[in-house]
Amino acid sequence: MLPGSRKQEIDTMLPLFLEQTKHYPKYQFVIAGAPSQSKEYYQSFIKGKEVKIVYNMTYQLLQRAEAALVTSGTATLETALFNVPEVVCYKGGAVSYMIARQLIKVKYISLVNLIMDREIVKELIQNELNEINLKAELDKLLNKDSRDKLLKDYSELRSKLGGAGASQKAAKLMVSYLKGI
Repeated sequence: MLPGSRKQEIDTMLPLFLEQTKHYPKYQFVIAGAPSQSKEYYQSFIKGKEVKIVYNMTYQLLQRAEAALVTSGTATLETALFNVPEVVCYKGGAVSYMIARQLIKVKYISLVNLIMDREIVKELIQNELNEINLKAELDKLLNKDSRDKLLKDYSELRSKLGGAGASQKAAKLMVSYLKGI
């Protein structure tokens, strides 16, 4: 679980992510803790659930992850580049979200989908982000056929970004995309 790094994000996202633990008792859920947040802060959400918190090991966590719940941001691209099937999640204040939607005209919120200019990772935004939809999308990620298709799309993403200098290429693609809006 990558619930973001700011308290406001974590306060909103982590409870939704933690609801999923009851649906997948055979899986170990792990929170990639933001260095700016204390273990006690995360523990206040966990309340006895079998969930671990790791700090400063996000990449190592992604290397072992079977799937990820990711708050929209740069972590969506990092997760894809580690070949981890993911659900991209975002929920903000209703007024802030409506203002942002009016000011920023983009088809997607995840870097993965923006770069590919199509939906390859599921984005659950605002009211779509709920326990039922999150479970349905996690079920898909754990299904071999859906997983294989997503991994094929990730391969295409890596190819589009190229090898060395991929970050710079991604930035140029984003700037080009945003200028075209």
